[in-house]
Amino acid sequence: MDRPWCVELGERVLLEADVYLKLIADSASLKVNDHVFIGRGVEFDVLGDIVIGAHTVIAPRCFITDHNHGILRGLRIDQQPCSIEPVAIGSDVWLGTGVVVLPGVNISDGAVVGAIS
Repeated sequence: MDRPWCVELGERVLLEADVYLKLIADSASLKVNDHVFIGRGVEFDVLGDIVIGAHTVIAPRCFITDHNHGILRGLRIDQQPCSIEPVAIGSDVWLGTGVVVLPGVNISDGAVVGAIS
């Protein structure tokens, strides 16, 4: 894992195989609280801040990011600045298989989020 100092894992956090923790900057922060399950193939793409509350279940193949590329006219995509907005996923949340969480999203405690895969 690149930038392990950017990741804080609580007690009894379980990451299945093929979970990808992509921390892009030295200042990025991924905090996963106690008793969280993260399924196979989940990807975190972090430039700013992502927080996962306690007792949360993240099913396989979810994608969670806190940033997007810009789309300004006249600039190539590799010249675009990124926009960053923190992501907060509450406690006792269930993200179903294949859910995509985008920048600026706040998911309340006890929520269930599903996706069609």
